[in-house]
Amino acid sequence: MTIWLVTRHPGAVEWAIRQGIRWDKHVAHLDPCEIAAGDTVIGSLPINLAAEICNRGARYFNLSLNLPAHLRGRELSVDELENCQAKLEEYYIRKIE
Repeated sequence: MTIWLVTRHPGAVEWAIRQGIRWDKHVAHLDPCEIAAGDTVIGSLPINLAAEICNRGARYFNLSLNLPAHLRGRELSVDELENCQAKLEEYYIRKIE
């Protein structure tokens, strides 16, 4: 069982460190084929990838923010993430055929 941290943002990595979150693999982009049942994935992923992760039997924790419009589209520091009330929220997502 592997814990994956999926982010290309240095502020998010620093935030995870400050929170005491531990992971086994850090990747900027995730190939869902690498995910196995029992794995945990932490990040902010497109919903179709999150659904595929859940379908493979892994747990998905979204890095959720209350992000005001003026902060969108730019790199956030760890302090800005904390000010935006960053938190991990577990989701189970499935695609309806």
